[in-house]
Amino acid sequence: MEGMKFEKALERLEEIVDQLESGSLDLETAVRLFEEGIALSVRCQQELQKAEGQIQQLVKKLEGGWEIADI
Repeated sequence: MEGMKFEKALERLEEIVDQLESGSLDLETAVRLFEEGIALSVRCQQELQKAEGQIQQLVKKLEGGWEIADI
């Protein structure tokens, strides 16, 4: 899961949600998928926070261009 791209992790998370919402899983499978879903959710949140930090480093110059700020 560590090397998984954000989009792939989100896609897998959506699959897990669909399976859990179906109500057709046995308890053991549901718990295993729930645990996987939590791990994927944490991974996606970390990626979003990382992207947000990179975006926040960009500041607009007075002339209208953009530059990377020294944070």
